[in-house]
Amino acid sequence: MAVIAKSRKPSPFWTALIKPTDRPDSDLPNSLQRIAMTVEYDGSEFSGWQLQRGSSARSVQGVLEKAIGEVANTPLRIYCAGRTDTGVHATSQVFHFDSPNVRQPRSWLLGCNANLPDTVAVRTAQQVDDSFHARFSALSRRYRYLIFNRDVRTALAPRYLTWIRQPVDVETMQHEAQSLLGEQDFSSFRAAACQSSTPMRHVDFIEVSRSGSLVVVDIQANAFLHHMVRNIVGALLAVGKGRMGSGGLAELLALKDRTRAPDTAPANGLYLVQVNYPPLFSIQVVDPGPVFLQAEN
Repeated sequence: MAVIAKSRKPSPFWTALIKPTDRPDSDLPNSLQRIAMTVEYDGSEFSGWQLQRGSSARSVQGVLEKAIGEVANTPLRIYCAGRTDTGVHATSQVFHFDSPNVRQPRSWLLGCNANLPDTVAVRTAQQVDDSFHARFSALSRRYRYLIFNRDVRTALAPRYLTWIRQPVDVETMQHEAQSLLGEQDFSSFRAAACQSSTPMRHVDFIEVSRSGSLVVVDIQANAFLHHMVRNIVGALLAVGKGRMGSGGLAELLALKDRTRAPDTAPANGLYLVQVNYPPLFSIQVVDPGPVFLQAEN
């Protein structure tokens, strides 16, 4: 399933679409246009979302800003809904940018994709009101963690699934996970390097399900602490393997002590699959995915 990233040169097709006259009717041709995009990416080949100034590390933000700059004919800065770590994937990351050069949404979409590597694909593009902000306007974020639970590893998707050899009890994991719902202090599930000013987060739902050898942890919250999802999954796997007894997850939460928690789950099984916004912004909604996951949305 792995695909080697490569850059594409702009094609005459999309270049023709973004000629300067291709702009909506406006009395202010030099005004800024705010565009929101939804992007999917394979995080395996990137150092994470964030561009590190002065570093040669390849980031998702870096390749997107380069592609968008080609379409805009000027360098632009983009702002995302939530930064992902090294190796973490996304099916529906949302970001926005302001451009002094106006293009039609379809021109932004086609032009960016023509300049992106195969491991990054813009799924939607739309013009939004300047009050919209990809991060600060978001109501919640949703992640899915995919576990391949079989005694023999798979050779087909090691970059996109976390392999767990020992059988796990999904029903017990689902039951115990419900102790994490609501507004709570998630200090036991935050990384030491977390920069958030508060450990309080509101978890809307956690669903743990199985389809054959695939176990899916689906979780949504207003926001997440650094490594919070991976730390929760690590604890749930301890539950599923019988290493943490009934009520253990609730006890761990109450301890507010990361040093007492199980190991962090690997990055490769984690996907940012949805960002929810107030209806007034009319942000386009796409299937959470990933594309090979046959599950209820």
